[in-house]
Amino acid sequence: MTVNQVTWNSIRYLALGCFLFIGIAGFSQLLTPQEDWLLAPGRYVTSINSSEGKMVIGNGLVRRSFVTTPNLACIDFTNLTSGQQLLRAVQPEARLTIDGTTYRVGGLLGQQEQAYLKSEWVAGMRSDPTDFQYEGYEVTELKSPVQWKSNTWKGQGRVVEGKEIQFHFRNGTANLQSLKVTVHYGIYDGIPLLVKWLTLENTGSKSFQIERVVNEVLAIVEEESAVVGSPDEMKKQHGLYVETNYAFNNAMRYDISDQTTHWKTDSSYTSQVNYNFQTPCLLEVYPEKATGTMLGPGEQYTSVRTHELLMDSYDRERRGLAIRKMYRTVAPWTQQNPIFMHLVSRTDAEVTTAIDQCVATGYEAVILSFGSHCQMEDTTSANLKRWKRLADYAHQRGILIGGYALFSSRRISDEDDVISPVTGKPGGAFFGNAPCFGSRWGLGFRDKIKKFIAATGFDIWENDGPYPGDVCASTTHPGHRGLSDSQWQQMEIQKGLYRWLNERGVYINAPDWYFLDGTHKIAIGYREVNFSLSREQQKILNRQNIFDGTWEKTPSMGWGFVPLTRYQGGGPEAILEPLKDHLPDYRQLMMQYYGAGVQACYRGPRLYDSEETRKTVSSVIEWYKQHREILNADIIHLRRPDGRDWDGILHVDPAGKEKALMMLFNPTRQTLTRTIQVPLYYAGLQGRARVVSQNGKEEGVDLNPAGTATYTFTLGPDSYGWYLIQQPE
Repeated sequence: MTVNQVTWNSIRYLALGCFLFIGIAGFSQLLTPQEDWLLAPGRYVTSINSSEGKMVIGNGLVRRSFVTTPNLACIDFTNLTSGQQLLRAVQPEARLTIDGTTYRVGGLLGQQEQAYLKSEWVAGMRSDPTDFQYEGYEVTELKSPVQWKSNTWKGQGRVVEGKEIQFHFRNGTANLQSLKVTVHYGIYDGIPLLVKWLTLENTGSKSFQIERVVNEVLAIVEEESAVVGSPDEMKKQHGLYVETNYAFNNAMRYDISDQTTHWKTDSSYTSQVNYNFQTPCLLEVYPEKATGTMLGPGEQYTSVRTHELLMDSYDRERRGLAIRKMYRTVAPWTQQNPIFMHLVSRTDAEVTTAIDQCVATGYEAVILSFGSHCQMEDTTSANLKRWKRLADYAHQRGILIGGYALFSSRRISDEDDVISPVTGKPGGAFFGNAPCFGSRWGLGFRDKIKKFIAATGFDIWENDGPYPGDVCASTTHPGHRGLSDSQWQQMEIQKGLYRWLNERGVYINAPDWYFLDGTHKIAIGYREVNFSLSREQQKILNRQNIFDGTWEKTPSMGWGFVPLTRYQGGGPEAILEPLKDHLPDYRQLMMQYYGAGVQACYRGPRLYDSEETRKTVSSVIEWYKQHREILNADIIHLRRPDGRDWDGILHVDPAGKEKALMMLFNPTRQTLTRTIQVPLYYAGLQGRARVVSQNGKEEGVDLNPAGTATYTFTLGPDSYGWYLIQQPE
């Protein structure tokens, strides 16, 4: 590399470090590491304070304030890190459509100017007597909606900490007096995050048709000024990230899977810049296709849970770190990350061999992959005894065992398939034909999976399906009444199964975004036919998948894929068998995934075929376990793989014994020497750091005020290296 190239690289990475430095500062201030909640979350503890006519909940990072008279209303929603006020106007706490009539829950009327809210205006605002009226509150410790149990390595998964406040409402209308509405707010310690949900309790003798539950309504300040432009053309609110537990689409990303977040226009906001009042500045949260759930006497309805994470920066990495911290906080089970192989088996003997190979290499689990001879829907006595015997053998050897079951992409029968609301016949589902989870077959599928797990002691369930939100027009399925409640009820059945499994300690691989209701892992994002390409192509494509799939997912939340045997096509160049003949590629594919903290599905009949192969696999697993905490920590994205130059990622853990670990790759046919800027701010390092490379070479590096160090490395052709970064001794 020439002097000019070195100079250009130095300038480029110094600029990157400066950009990160600016991103860290947020909207209005520069955080110190001691203040930054991503580095020092223990400083920020939840408090709930009430005074006459006012309630304030917060934790030093976020504050939400309410008046309680003449009705409860939110008058303040502030990001205390950036100083940003998110509210411009008062809205109801929620909105309910019951038996054809829409009612407001809480809120106040009378605000004339909708662009901003002055404190002195609130006293002159009024409550509509037809609204649900505030009656009182309770404060409890915040609890997880899933009482998770872990039988696997769980990384940074921890117990939820924070407070919950419940606001109780009643409506004086004669036909609604038996309906108790509770608005729940949970606030978490150490993170600028609130969760909000509603419960509706029927204390009377008549039933209610719940046609819509809007569990959050916020008049949000707009973040851009556009005189013309449609809502789709304008940015959504970057100061607020919203996620609910009602998402599906097989996208492997939440923002595309989301079914509940609706950014709407507000024609009452007449002082906005947009000439046609088209600014998307009114947030409403509700599932679009859940339009007719019946609430019988003594029953309770629970809405979606709306998580509201306040952002203090536009920097992509910092925003991703905040979202990943949210998952670690609200869904700690997602940090479980067992080391598993994907076994393709035809006989019981192959299962016992795979278990023995796991023991010999340090693997922790065997999952009977699709195409194997394990049938989890078969609950005959003979099949249950067969798999209990194999599970017992696995457990005796300290190995977890799991299996695969297919729900979607299959036709069951005219009686059990999803019925199209257009044709009144089966078909027209996301996968063409698909069973309805509320059908007799669907309910039977749920019960069979439960029976199989309970009877055999299986530890892992890999679920292909059930469905991406199909609605069903059947009126004869026992699990739902008709089209209007079909999606909601199928989701409830599905989530109930996931929670049941999670709370028994069963690890769940699922193909859609059900993390907040108990699933553990999803595909990191890949194109299946790419695994028919050559190993050389797969190495770079896999690193691209890892790089792109970990901006908003932690490493433990995604799985990758390594075809040990032929998958969907390709020739000998696409697979690793015979394993002993392709050890360099086998090792690198393992190091890429384990070096990212991402478990891959190593799909085939065995993990090794020779003693040399066993030693290769064992050495990678031993290395991974030695550095497991840091390798499962957050990823800072250094350079995306493009096959032209180096690429790499950096793990950081400010609370860990090992502060950072960097993985660098050279995909070219030439030796590369590069000088790069390594951003170590999020590793919690300051002043100086110690870098130890995989060959044992140790050197000290200085960090600039932004926490960035300059580092020079050399990698041979088509090779990789790892570098442990610590505080100086």
